[in-house]
Amino acid sequence: MSLFIHILACLFGMGSWVSINGLWVELPLIVPQIPEGWYLPSYLSVLIQMANVGPLFITLMHRFRPGALNETVVIYVIISLGMVASFLLAFFWKETLLVVGVPRSYLTTYFVGEGVSGLLPALVALIQGVGVVHCNNCTRMINDTGSVSLSYELQAHYQPANFSAGVFFFFLSAMMLVCLGAFILLNYHPAVARERPNARYPNGVLEKGEAAQMNPTEQKTMIKQSDIKPKSCFGTGTYSRIQVLYMFFILAWVNGLTNVVLPSVQSYSCLPYGNSAYHLSATMAAVSNPLACFIAMFFPTRSLLLLGALTLFGSGIGAYIIGMAVLSPCPLLVNETSGTFLIVGSWIFFILTLSYVKVIIGVILRDEGHSALVWCGAVVQLGSFMGAVTMFPLVSVYSLFLSGDPCNTKCP
Repeated sequence: MSLFIHILACLFGMGSWVSINGLWVELPLIVPQIPEGWYLPSYLSVLIQMANVGPLFITLMHRFRPGALNETVVIYVIISLGMVASFLLAFFWKETLLVVGVPRSYLTTYFVGEGVSGLLPALVALIQGVGVVHCNNCTRMINDTGSVSLSYELQAHYQPANFSAGVFFFFLSAMMLVCLGAFILLNYHPAVARERPNARYPNGVLEKGEAAQMNPTEQKTMIKQSDIKPKSCFGTGTYSRIQVLYMFFILAWVNGLTNVVLPSVQSYSCLPYGNSAYHLSATMAAVSNPLACFIAMFFPTRSLLLLGALTLFGSGIGAYIIGMAVLSPCPLLVNETSGTFLIVGSWIFFILTLSYVKVIIGVILRDEGHSALVWCGAVVQLGSFMGAVTMFPLVSVYSLFLSGDPCNTKCP
């Protein structure tokens, strides 16, 4: 393909998760200014998973009505929704409304309907910086049974960042607009149409008559491959049923951790070390995702044993992060520079390792055909949904994780 088509494909892929990833890297500036506070990541994790009805519907359509769903129209709707949502958030992200008698920010309801691009939002967030916290003395008058007394306490005041969250949401909206434009060009630009293959390969199978157009060498290769007894009825039969289940289990586990479980407690694991630690963890973790994809391009190992080892390693790092969140607001090394270094590094290597695992499994399933990719998407959403169902009660109902105050929390 020409460089022009590659650029269009890259710009189109840029919009797939830009609104969600952009929101995560902006949380350090949003959390102190809305009613949900430290609970916001947990709420967002659950609300985003409510959109699983979309992938579930598409999976069922592929299974029972193949070819009936116009995926191009679906993509137009998703991109347009993300663009409009990001644009409106620039105006309304601070607005609140009463839900069951409790003030809720307008921001959480806009992302219910939209489910890998974290690099550009992360870089912009790094340029944006994070507001510095100053602790100011405040005096309160307490009237108790006719006697007036004075109470002194420290209150946190956040200085603004280099630019506001509203400007950041305008940037996300512009990225979605670029994504939409790229998708339109991929569908209608003459240069793309000239390079589009005449035959398509649904479920990894050549269309009728295509094999006749192949040269003798290709036909001999296919004959030799057809003599190999398939290990299972899944995809091309390269992997046994146990191996397929093994990959799907890892895929569900890894996505549950990276998409929901750890993001739900990111504020509790990082904020005790300071706003800068939270900001760096969110932005550098977002950079780690595309970095893992880049590494996978040059080291695309398909060893299932190595994938399992990397999953265990990443899960161990995730256990450390959850442990620090449980100890919030006084985790280990909370007053030490080494503690900040450890928590930021843990988030980077956690996302880097498990993102690599996700990419490699995706590459493996891609070669197993279109149906395998559909099941891949279903398992990803299932893992994320199970993570949300597990974490929301622990964070928001049973209050297993405790928030702190940057000015009044005293840790030994």
